Amino acid sequence: MAAVLAARTGHWIAHRDQARSHLLDPAVAPFYGCLSMALLAVGGASMVVGQDVIGHRAALVLDVVLYTAGTLIGLAAAVAIPYLMVVRHRIEPGTASPVWLLPVVAPMVSAALGPLLVPELPAGQWREAMLLACYAMFGLSLLATLVMLPLIFARLVHQGPLPLALTPTLFLVLGPLGQSTTAVNQLADVAQGAIGAPYASGLQAFAVLYGVPVMGFALMWLALAVALLVRAARNGMTFGMTWWGFTFPVGTCVTGAAGLARHTGLTAYTWLAVALYVLLVAAWAVAGVRTLRGLFSGVLLAAPQAPAPVTARTT
Repeated sequence: MAAVLAARTGHWIAHRDQARSHLLDPAVAPFYGCLSMALLAVGGASMVVGQDVIGHRAALVLDVVLYTAGTLIGLAAAVAIPYLMVVRHRIEPGTASPVWLLPVVAPMVSAALGPLLVPELPAGQWREAMLLACYAMFGLSLLATLVMLPLIFARLVHQGPLPLALTPTLFLVLGPLGQSTTAVNQLADVAQGAIGAPYASGLQAFAVLYGVPVMGFALMWLALAVALLVRAARNGMTFGMTWWGFTFPVGTCVTGAAGLARHTGLTAYTWLAVALYVLLVAAWAVAGVRTLRGLFSGVLLAAPQAPAPVTARTT
């Protein structure tokens, strides 16, 4: 992560005009939401497993720094990218893409990882404020997703399947679905010590009442995405970096299913989490191997080929 951040910072310093042009490109600008999610993921991992290596205090400091930076960047992206889409980008009708979800799903990641910090805060106002801030980010991201998802499905219905290279991006829709289910279950785990009755028990019930139907929709979309992926593979889809879209969204469904298993006690959700985890590992393995093969062969590092010049015909 440090290497990627250094490279990106160097790009902004040395090629600021080109970096700024990325913000004005509707196909590239949404990926700025990934910066927030990268910081949040590494920060959360430091608390979950990193503290066994570097100690609790160091892991906590690292998570606080990365969580704060990731959340601020995510909130900024959730507003700035839609703003640019409205006032600067020129988007043709029927070109909605699942990539549009990337900037608005970042606050949902903050909502899902914020519960790791709630028990570290002083009891009372601090914990309650953190808990409710996470629910506010949950609502922000969820409602923004509900605005964009109909546009994405309408594009599929009216324009047909996505181009072959972009078909894996359909899995990005699973991100806000699985992450929101993860968020409500994680928040329910810490609600008891952060907010008083009757809200604590109500939030625990909400985790199940919200998570079960949303996970059902996520499984329906997963089946649809897999069917379209098989179609694309039969039509000659080749490897691209979009294949990494198979990983993170499926991972959110793993943690969402695990949270529902924890709060409902149903073995079915445990097996669902295991099955999705097997799919996640397989996706990581395939995307990782193909990426390394493309790097070593130079295919992924080759510059895009310029279109052939058009010569005028003489009569």
